[in-house]
Amino acid sequence: MKKVFPAAITGLMMIWIVFAGCASVRVDRVETDKIIDLSGKWNDTDSRLVSEEMIKDVLNRPWHKKFVSKHSGNLPTVIVGTVRNRSHEHINVNTFVKDLERALINSGEVSFVADRIQREELREELKQQSTHSSEDTAKAPGEEIGADFMLKGEINTIRDKLEGEEVMFYQINLELIDIETHRMVWIGEKKIKKFIERDSFGI
Repeated sequence: MKKVFPAAITGLMMIWIVFAGCASVRVDRVETDKIIDLSGKWNDTDSRLVSEEMIKDVLNRPWHKKFVSKHSGNLPTVIVGTVRNRSHEHINVNTFVKDLERALINSGEVSFVADRIQREELREELKQQSTHSSEDTAKAPGEEIGADFMLKGEINTIRDKLEGEEVMFYQINLELIDIETHRMVWIGEKKIKKFIERDSFGI
């Protein structure tokens, strides 16, 4: 009896290995704007929709018309600063920042300047040009356009979980700040709530 039981377990394991080896993977290409929620966590759809909605809101607030009127029709120059992930899960904030930048630039309602890391690289290029480029083609330093406003923010979450059910709540806060006066000219907020049900084999 002692020999039969281990043999049975070994046989079952071999069957499982055979079936596992026969498993196939199917990949379907879908449109990048198609909404797909697998885990209920923050994803590319959340990033895109939140950025588009919040940028639309900020550009329709009084600060924009006041600035354009005060500066003879010139558009405000904006830069995106730090967006902090204060949630309990890993969120690629860089993709969200890029979504914000794209929505701002494509709106045509603001001028946009390079971020801090890009400016450092551009300044290094200016130094190289001053040494190695011809006088006719080298770009002069000190001609950068200073931003008028900086967009900053953070992502927070609240997680409520019981057995196979879970509620994920995201709150995204953004602030537009006048760089010269440090005055906040706009505060935006977007909330997302997801109800997730998992079967007994879910993780």
